[in-house]
Amino acid sequence: MPIKWSPYRVSEAMDKVEEIVNQAAEPLEQAKIVASEARNIANLPQYLDQRLVSLITNIQRIDYIRESIQSVRDNLPYDANKKLEDTGQLSLVA
Repeated sequence: MPIKWSPYRVSEAMDKVEEIVNQAAEPLEQAKIVASEARNIANLPQYLDQRLVSLITNIQRIDYIRESIQSVRDNLPYDANKKLEDTGQLSLVA
């Protein structure tokens, strides 16, 4: 039964998403370093330290984004990396 959507186009979209995420990775890593250093400020109240830990944890969630991208790719038909005809249809063999 042919599918009517284009796995190739989804794969291309994930490539673009990954490229954008990778561009954000270095600035986020720098932000994480600065936030981690802020935790070493003398006499920092515990409630602020907890907020900084939360901030660092949120910054590290870029890994979840990467996992989500991979999950999309993992759920594409096996030949999604092949360029399909303009119809964007792919026949799956049962």
